[in-house]
Amino acid sequence: MQKEKQKICNVPNALTLLRLLLIPVYWVLMMGWNDEKAALIVFVVASLTDLLDGYIARKYDLITDVGKLFDPLADKLMVLSVLLTLVIKGIAPLEVMVILLIKELIMMIGGYLMLRRQVVVYSMFIGKTAQFVIVLALLACFFHKNFTVFPLHLVMLWTGVALTITALIYYTQACLAALKAGKLETSGTKEIRDAE
Repeated sequence: MQKEKQKICNVPNALTLLRLLLIPVYWVLMMGWNDEKAALIVFVVASLTDLLDGYIARKYDLITDVGKLFDPLADKLMVLSVLLTLVIKGIAPLEVMVILLIKELIMMIGGYLMLRRQVVVYSMFIGKTAQFVIVLALLACFFHKNFTVFPLHLVMLWTGVALTITALIYYTQACLAALKAGKLETSGTKEIRDAE
């Protein structure tokens, strides 16, 4: 038990916890104090902790089940929180928020169903790329007043949405392929490797 506790209490998980704790701080700064510069700094720090905890976890083999669960959760909560404040302030379109929320709901439901069937679908490059573009787009939204001629922040946001939908399609295909492979394995056939 003590060994397992030490494994969970590591730097990557601490950074993930910090990212979760920064969400209410961001909200107070952005919506309570209307301090966009300070809120932007908090968002940048949170984004950097995301990059850092993943790097440390992989480099020093500190990947845990807790980290696998809470790291993407912290990412999604931070991104959706920032996006919501930008929608409220009229900087980002509501449609983007709705699409991303629907996508996350589908992913959560799909993930739960896959987990019940003991199927694990790992994150893909397209999904990570979509997340990266959306984060960049949100950062650009803080400078929306500079994009009077060409709304770069909106173009980046919709690009991120397009990549997100593409990622959802790929994840759906991967889940279906994994389920098919599981059925083949149950029936005792040798076509699992081909199905994968």
